[in-house]
This record gives sequence, structure tokens and C-alpha cells, in this order.
Amino acid sequence: MRRISRITVAGAATASLALALAACGGTSTDSGSESKGDKGLAIAYDVGGKGDQSFNDAAYAGLEQAKKEFGYETADVEPTDGETDADKEQRLSSLAKQGYNPVVGIGYAYASAMKNVAAKYPDTTFGIVDDATIEAKNVADLVFNEQEASYLAGVAAAKSTKTNTVGFVGGVDVPLIHKFQAGYEQGVKDTDPKVKVVSQYLTQTAEEGGFSSPDKGKTAAEGQIEKKADVVYAAAGLSGQGVIEAAAANKVWAIGVDSDQYKQEALAKYKDSILTSATKDVAKAVYSLAKSVEDGKPETGIVRGDLKSGEVGLSDSNPKFADDAELQAAIKSAKEKIISGEIKVKSS
Repeated sequence: MRRISRITVAGAATASLALALAACGGTSTDSGSESKGDKGLAIAYDVGGKGDQSFNDAAYAGLEQAKKEFGYETADVEPTDGETDADKEQRLSSLAKQGYNPVVGIGYAYASAMKNVAAKYPDTTFGIVDDATIEAKNVADLVFNEQEASYLAGVAAAKSTKTNTVGFVGGVDVPLIHKFQAGYEQGVKDTDPKVKVVSQYLTQTAEEGGFSSPDKGKTAAEGQIEKKADVVYAAAGLSGQGVIEAAAANKVWAIGVDSDQYKQEALAKYKDSILTSATKDVAKAVYSLAKSVEDGKPETGIVRGDLKSGEVGLSDSNPKFADDAELQAAIKSAKEKIISGEIKVKSS
């Protein structure tokens, strides 16, 4: 049963949501139970927004699951180009003021804004996805061991390359993406020291479009392919679509990220070039936070997903990947060693 503090009193507040958020990104809402008068999960997207076929879309899947199960009103809000921390703070404040609970920021970029807003709305549970630890009693830090899934991606790349050269494209040169790179490079080298890894970051800051520019991703991947890379792993949000497009055009393998990109409808024409994806179950993390609030026992503090919990891993939707017995055996062995602690995966 939802807590009394989450019940909205004024119907006018519902009608004003779009106006309240107009200055800080687009929004969509859906009321599954208006007679209850309460509101549930709201998410504020990271750079790239809904439709990235990756990180943000996974969060939306978690929101859809919560909406269906709990029958309440939800909201999902798009970012704006060139926005500041003040814009993010306004967005989160608007959602909390409207009575949404929990309110989740998708991406570490919300850290500063969320810390401020959480202090102003102590009765609202907030969540932030990715490494941005916020020490607050009403905030859940939904983090993942991305380096572990990336290690397995490195094993897959090293076992699949025919040129002994593979690539890594990072969206933005920040600690979070360093985890993907470190795990991937370690997985490659532990599997076959002869394989060379060519790595590149698209931008130094998110504001420069590193997570939202498929053209940048495509250009970077083409450069790596020219250097003989025949497997390219992208941890670049929406920009990763350009990497996948370049891989398909040049008949090499791409490795997707966050979501199972082989299954993404928008990438269907490239799917035969997507070997696998290093996944993290953002949908589960977002849904689980919503459920904890619904159950009256909100998650707070660090909530971590890893290989052991099954919240990071490799997808096996591509039959060529799933049916390769030697490759699958190598991945299984690496996974077991990581879970047991025999393999310590680097995060930087």
C-alpha cells in the first residue's frame, strides 16, 4: 500500500505537470489509476534521451513494468541541449513537488542536482543510476560492476578477432567509462596477449556530445576499422549506434552495451553484425527501487548489481555467438572465476 505522504491532494497539480516541466525538458505521463490520486515512479533521462536503444531505454522499460504492476501515474522527462546543473535541479524538484515518488535520475550527471533536491524533499525517495555516490538518507545509488561485463566482452572479442586487433569506443572520458575500458582490455589481454586493443574517447565532456552523437561514433569506429580492428566495443550511449552502423558497413563485429542491442528494433538492420552486448539491468534496478517504495521499505545507500547477482553480463541473442561452443566455454570459465574472486577485474 502506498504511503499517505505520497497521496496528492490537488487535482490541479496533475494538470500542471507539463507546464511545470516545460522549461526543463519534455515529459510524458500516463495515469493508470487516477481515482487513487497518487503518483509513482518518475525518471529524468540522461543525455541522448529516450530512443537511445541503450541506457535510457532500459530505464524506461523499468518504468513501464512499475506502471503496469502498480497501476499508478508515472512520468519520464527528457533532457535539454546544453543544460546546466540548475536545469537538472529544477527538473528533479518539479517531479518531487508534483508528488512523484521515487524520482530517479538516469546518469551520474544528476549527482550534484540530486544531492541538493534530496535535502529539500526528505519524504521523497530518490535514485541515481551509475557511479555517483550521494550520502543521503533518502537516496539510492543504483550502481553496477560494468567492468565485469566488459571483461566478458573482452573475452568474446579476443576469441572472435581474426586480425588480432579489436577496438573500444568510449563516449566521454570520465571514470564511469574508464570502467568499461579497463574491464574490456583486461579481458582481451587475459584471453590472448597477442591481441591489440585500439581505444578512443569521443569527447572530454558530455556537453560536447560524446553520448549523443552517432556520427562521432561512426567516424571513430571507421578509424579503428582502418587500423584492422574487426571487433569494436562501444560504451557511448546513443553514439554507439554509429559504431554499430560502421561495423555493419565494413562487415566486422560490434559489441553493444547496456541493453541487448541485437533485439533493439531501431537496430534491426544491423543486428547480424552485433556479436553480443555487455548488459546491465537498469530496468530491474529502476523497477526494484519503485517496488521498495511501494512496499514501504525504500532502498537507500549503495545498491550494486554485478555478475553474481545477474545484473550485469553478456547477451546471447545472436545465434552465431550462442552456438559457438569454444567461445561460450571461455566466457563461462571467465564468469565463474570473476564470481569466485579468482579473477579481480580492474575498474581503471
